[in-house]
Amino acid sequence: MSRIKIFDTTLRDGEQSPGVNLNKLEKLEIAKQLERLGVDIMEAGFPASSEGDFNAVKLIADTIKDTSVTGLARTTKTDIDTAWEALKSAAEPRLHLFLATSPIHMTYKLKMSPEQVIEQSVNMVSYAKKKFPQIEWSAEDATRSDWNFLAQIIEKVIDAGATVINLPDTVGYTTPAEYGRMFHFIRETVPNIDKVSLSCHCHDDLGMAVANSISAVENGVTQVEGTINGIGERAGNAALEEVAVALKIRSDYYPYETGLKLNEIKRSSDLISKLTGMYVQANKAIIGRNAYAHESGIHQDGVLKNTETYEIITPELVGVSSNTLFLGKHSGKHAFKDKVKEFGIELTDEQVKEAFKQFKQLTDHKKEVTDDDIYTIIMEIKTEAAAVNKYQLETFQVHYGSADIPTATVSLETPEGESVQTACTGKGSVEALYNTLSNLIKEDLNLLDYQINSVGGGKDALAESHVQLSVNGEPTNGRGTAQDVIEASANAYLNAVNRYIIKQQSVKQKEVVK
Repeated sequence: MSRIKIFDTTLRDGEQSPGVNLNKLEKLEIAKQLERLGVDIMEAGFPASSEGDFNAVKLIADTIKDTSVTGLARTTKTDIDTAWEALKSAAEPRLHLFLATSPIHMTYKLKMSPEQVIEQSVNMVSYAKKKFPQIEWSAEDATRSDWNFLAQIIEKVIDAGATVINLPDTVGYTTPAEYGRMFHFIRETVPNIDKVSLSCHCHDDLGMAVANSISAVENGVTQVEGTINGIGERAGNAALEEVAVALKIRSDYYPYETGLKLNEIKRSSDLISKLTGMYVQANKAIIGRNAYAHESGIHQDGVLKNTETYEIITPELVGVSSNTLFLGKHSGKHAFKDKVKEFGIELTDEQVKEAFKQFKQLTDHKKEVTDDDIYTIIMEIKTEAAAVNKYQLETFQVHYGSADIPTATVSLETPEGESVQTACTGKGSVEALYNTLSNLIKEDLNLLDYQINSVGGGKDALAESHVQLSVNGEPTNGRGTAQDVIEASANAYLNAVNRYIIKQQSVKQKEVVK
């Protein structure tokens, strides 16, 4: 079996999904889970794009040691130098350089000739080689590039020191047969191609990202790039869990394997879904809620007699369990701490104390507490920023009836420690609540997106809300959970505002230090 390396770009390309805005702590938790999943390389971000991205990449590079950490950079010295400062403490510093090679990109975006693109790529790979032992060079929009030009530039960047060559389908344009032929052509045409690894990176605009990736593997690619849950710009990227499980289930046909711990797929998917607010569709392959559900009577009959009649993947393979009750209202702190350790998540004593407190509060209202419930509580606490002055919900009340005007009354503690109250109406209960909160908060607020979801099933399931707000013109995400959907909605709204405040306070502190 040939080993296929998995290059995960959830933290870079995945975070470019519209509406996704992760903070440093959330990115670190995702990175730790990707390390547990067993990805070979994780792209932690684009260090030169912002100070926040630089700090997140540096934190991940300083922390993660069992997975190679890389960062994206344009072919400029400043980008390369910035990436080095963020990544130099990594176990294996790695750089991902890119420059477009298609005629449409060179003409209209870069305004460079093909000769200039070659010169720029060669010079910057040579410059980066003085710092980085591993350099991946990507031909942006490779699938709409001239193959002979690709062969020419690839030969030269390999001579300059590139160790991985990536030919991405940047706009999701290609087909499996065409993509495979391109890699076959490059392998047959570039004389020094045996000195590097070949990588594929596929977008899903035409719904063929996974098929294109597997076609690339069939044609000599030894590294597949993608994201968990297939998140990413526009229609997203190749879903890595789909690639890995496809190679596993069809090992009779594909003589390839990955190093992924497949039973960590569900936990990875759940974490990324929770923190990004991008819920997994019910019918998604491998990890969707309905992936192992059977509605048809004929299917149910077959599965009861032999699961292999309609089930080619066992739920346990990817970490899907029955999610039965494991702790109740009489469970003690010791049992709770043991369960936290099972999740592989490190909590401080104070965080364990707070998580146990919230767990006990939940058991007062919820008869059956599941792994998903506990995991949600833990991640809410784990990714909460350090204590700062911020808005805190004291009390709220929403009056709603089919014949009445929805009205919300809210009492808040402001960042200055003052208690403020007011009441407002709306067309519905959530609008009334948000109108009231907006009235009490001095920032300029505009709701861009609102979602509500349940954690698990049953009428007593935890509610999980995600919002995107424009706070003083800056898009900010918020997340909140509670037994009640209205309270979860309030928590998410305040979380978004507080994330903005925390960010602003951090900027002010740095200005004072300077």
